[in-house]
Amino acid sequence: MFRSRRAGLVRRLWQQRCAAGSPEDGPSALKPAAHALFNKLKDEELELLVQVVESRGAWESGCVLAPRWDLRGVKQGLPPQVLLCRLFRWPDLHQSHELKHFYCAGGQGLCGDLAVLCCNPHHFSRLALPETPPPPYFKASCGPSWPDELQHPSTQLLEFSCNGGDWSDTSLPWSTVKDSCWCKLAYWEYRTRVGRLYAVHEASVNIFCELPWGSGFCLAQLPAAYRSCAVQRARGKIGRGLLLSREPGGVWAYNRSEHPIFVNSPTLSPPGACGLTVLKVLPGYSAKVFDYEWAGDGGGWQLPGEGPCDPHSIRISFAKGWGPCYSRQFITSCPCWLEVLLNQPC
Repeated sequence: MFRSRRAGLVRRLWQQRCAAGSPEDGPSALKPAAHALFNKLKDEELELLVQVVESRGAWESGCVLAPRWDLRGVKQGLPPQVLLCRLFRWPDLHQSHELKHFYCAGGQGLCGDLAVLCCNPHHFSRLALPETPPPPYFKASCGPSWPDELQHPSTQLLEFSCNGGDWSDTSLPWSTVKDSCWCKLAYWEYRTRVGRLYAVHEASVNIFCELPWGSGFCLAQLPAAYRSCAVQRARGKIGRGLLLSREPGGVWAYNRSEHPIFVNSPTLSPPGACGLTVLKVLPGYSAKVFDYEWAGDGGGWQLPGEGPCDPHSIRISFAKGWGPCYSRQFITSCPCWLEVLLNQPC
């Protein structure tokens, strides 16, 4: 590639940098390390990084590979993935253990090659720290930092039709979920289920309204006879939605939208807790939302004020919270929400 072409790509990258609260943490302080990393990237890697950053991760993209033997920046001593995530996504990021890797085939950012690692900033999410005190809700807590298996969304789109129902329609017993899928998804608007159950066979799945060139459970395809203004406003905030990923020991949710999501499952409550625990997962953050070891083989899961519920399920509300800290006490008061019905892991 001609030098002028590379210089133009670097300028485009620098225009996309995030602002920081203080000069010592800002892009100017990272400029020597960033330019040194840009110079290490191959032409095709640099072009891919520009596309990823300018699109803000709007579509599934490949790995941006940096030499593994050059893990340090010039002065700041930052690994490449931390450097780029800090430059283009989270200016207050400091350490690699604050990140969770989601997409690369090699796991742990290695991409199957010990000589390189992935530094695509949109192949990572950020782990949130819990608030104090945890009840009645808290932000996503930390868990294992790296998946051990390939996590790549590739579930195919299915045909949908309107299929409204009441609360009991999708609270299925564990035994009714087929072994061929690890979970089924049900989309709700208030107390009405919209569309059919969506079976998930791949290790991860996108749930979204607007995701260019993406695949998965597209909520925009689900028709409804009537939608209130509140539902339409909430659906407008779903955007890129979330990535739901089955990993060893549990299920993770990565918020890809521009608004918070709120999550409740039986394994999120502290041991012995009587109240409802709802996690607030901010945009760009991830959380382990279900732990198979904690779930046990139990019968009913009793929700305060709502009665029994499937103990192997996850409930996720888009943009609107519920519970003791909100005017909405029950998830059925939320305009748009998702029910995840889990199959027993092998």
